[in-house]
Amino acid sequence: MLRLCTMDSGTPRYTLLSPVLVLIGFTSVIAQIVLMRELIVVCHGNEISLGVILASWLFWTALGSGVLGKVAARTISPRKTVAVLQLTVAVVIPLSILAVRASRVVLQTTPGEILGPGPMFLVSFVVLSAFCLTAGCLFAAGSRLHTAERGSSSTTATGSVYLLEAAGSGLGGILASLVLIRYFSAFEIGLLLSGLNIIAAATLMLDTSSRRRTVVGGLVAVLAFSLWPVAGRHLESLSLRQLWRGFTLVDVQNSPFGNLAVVATEDTRTLFQNGAVLLTIPDPAAAEEAVHYALLQHPSPKSLLLIGGGLNGSLYQALKHPSLLHVDFVELDPTILELGRRHFPDEWLPVEKDTRVKVHYVDGRFFLKRGGRVYDTIIVNLPDPQTAQLNRFYTLEFFQDVAEKLAPGGVFSFQVTGAENYISEELAQFLRCVNKTLLHVFPRVIAIPGATIHFFAGAEDETATEDANVLLELLHKRGIETSYVREYYIPFRMTPDRMDDLDINARPEASTPVNKDFAPIAYYFNTALWSTRFQAAYRHAFHWLADVAFARLIAGLAVILSLLVIFLVWRFRGVRRLRAGAGFCVASMGFTMIGLEVLLLLGFQAIYGYVYHQLAIIIAAFMGGMALGSHRSLRDFSKTPRRAAGSGEAKRLIILQILAAASPMLMLVVFLVVREIASPAGVFAMSNFLFPALALVSGVLGGYQFPIASRVYFNETRTSGGGLGTVYALDLVGACLGAAVLSAYLIPIFGFARTAVIMVVINLAPAVLVATSLPRSQRA
Repeated sequence: MLRLCTMDSGTPRYTLLSPVLVLIGFTSVIAQIVLMRELIVVCHGNEISLGVILASWLFWTALGSGVLGKVAARTISPRKTVAVLQLTVAVVIPLSILAVRASRVVLQTTPGEILGPGPMFLVSFVVLSAFCLTAGCLFAAGSRLHTAERGSSSTTATGSVYLLEAAGSGLGGILASLVLIRYFSAFEIGLLLSGLNIIAAATLMLDTSSRRRTVVGGLVAVLAFSLWPVAGRHLESLSLRQLWRGFTLVDVQNSPFGNLAVVATEDTRTLFQNGAVLLTIPDPAAAEEAVHYALLQHPSPKSLLLIGGGLNGSLYQALKHPSLLHVDFVELDPTILELGRRHFPDEWLPVEKDTRVKVHYVDGRFFLKRGGRVYDTIIVNLPDPQTAQLNRFYTLEFFQDVAEKLAPGGVFSFQVTGAENYISEELAQFLRCVNKTLLHVFPRVIAIPGATIHFFAGAEDETATEDANVLLELLHKRGIETSYVREYYIPFRMTPDRMDDLDINARPEASTPVNKDFAPIAYYFNTALWSTRFQAAYRHAFHWLADVAFARLIAGLAVILSLLVIFLVWRFRGVRRLRAGAGFCVASMGFTMIGLEVLLLLGFQAIYGYVYHQLAIIIAAFMGGMALGSHRSLRDFSKTPRRAAGSGEAKRLIILQILAAASPMLMLVVFLVVREIASPAGVFAMSNFLFPALALVSGVLGGYQFPIASRVYFNETRTSGGGLGTVYALDLVGACLGAAVLSAYLIPIFGFARTAVIMVVINLAPAVLVATSLPRSQRA
């Protein structure tokens, strides 16, 4: 039986306040995961699209907290306000999923068509607006409810809601990653969240007696969850037909790694991963070219490591080489091969039954680091480095790992998108970067031109050949029957003039950068190449951004921040300057928190070679750290509840900003030390606690600052005004800027170290502003 507490005024106090506030964060993070996965299918999942989606999310949430939150925080009935907002959330979540899937009808695009930055921004900006505005408003309304139900001050209310929301986000992130997206469709998850919010709204609106509230809440729960499976399946089926209109949808599966769909058109079947074409069957040209060129570069390959792409028939083609005795095939996502067994049996089942083949469901880099076998041929059959995840297979560090696992005379091969006749400057820059990175590891590198460019590298000068006759001789000697890699096509692909033209365009220049784990420039060049498919303005923008020198960027940033600090010092005095400084601190901390999260995830990928299995743990540790930091800060505040914000809090803010400035540099040092001194066994043992520990500490820093900054900003013990969501909005504004520029621009162009320097500058500026608000005697 629920117990009602009574406040001094005699009005009953709502005892389920904490669960309702936890539900805000729980709903928000799960909805974010679901809607981002849906948007990635429409927009494609490179860092540009992810940055646009996340920035749109944070922008609308900040607007909801800072603007609509002012209205919600002034309400005379906070319970009903929160209940109405939760009912709104319950309606908006399934409608948002439906809107994403219907966006292709509005844009008149077909599945697999790549959206430009403009349409991509338009879709994410419009679709996310309703839910994010409501979710942002809920923070302010929840803070107002906390002050009404608990009689708390503004600082305690915002800090407590921040703590509970972070706890709910951590719990929701774990549940979504490990359970929900594995076993439930998007609409089933969305309707589950809707049901939970309807139940919470019902308990808020019914404030007469605990028995009545329990009975009605139970009836609502039974009704919601009885309709949930049927409604979820119906809406899922209806919306998927809209998403894949014009195709026969054969199967759809969600895995922890993305959305997979098999569609049929006449005599072909195509597998889409996150909206992009992964493979089409039959496609004998792609299957043959992916493996035969590489295997023909070795006089007698006995062992093969194939990373990715085996389902399209390439692994079946590789097994035609009679000398092969052992093949390790690495595929990260088991769901892809499950779909292969059901829908591509002719290409996959014979391979799976071949005793020479061992299938490993693991990340390719992780397998390469962990395995002890050496190979005559290693083939990476993956898409271009369109994302940071894929870029890991084109870096100096990965090539070094490959070189260690090649047997004497071994050949390493991969392919990237090329051009049949004309190589543009953007493509040339990308090819130079990849070629220079290879040449830092392998003395012998050659490439075969075409719509797909094949690179071959080896540790010995005579490893690979540019002579088409040698390849044809080996092909005939092995008795391999092919349709495209044969005497009609090989000489054409390898004519001297075509080989020379590619060699000239791909020849590295002195200014060509090397692609590294901690400076992933290749995926930026590939993104710039992607931008050339759209309007010329996008291409010019990418060139302009890439040409900005780091020294000029730092100097310009320092000037802008200095002018902002000077303006705020001139404009405000005393407490008002301190409030401005607190808001500035929160915004810069929001930028830093999302920056640290991005650095953690990319650093983990770079060192350990995989991130998916640890993703939920790292994010949950980060959110848990924020909850712990906020809890500790509130405890410190509760010891002196009546003392007004003053120099003590200001000094804490300065110290926290200095720690925030130092944190990315310290994190980078940890990355470098772990990578350089730890043995492989030790590195993998540390992966279970080192990065979650770093995430926890990072989260504590942000969580501890928020209540302190709130206290400084409000500078009062009670409020019923409309500014309860302002501090939270400032935090989200900073995070929005970070999401927009960090993973899509700063890290790929300038690398981890220089990005860390930029974060240092951004964090020191608000510390200087807060320091100017202190009395002169306390500034030392």
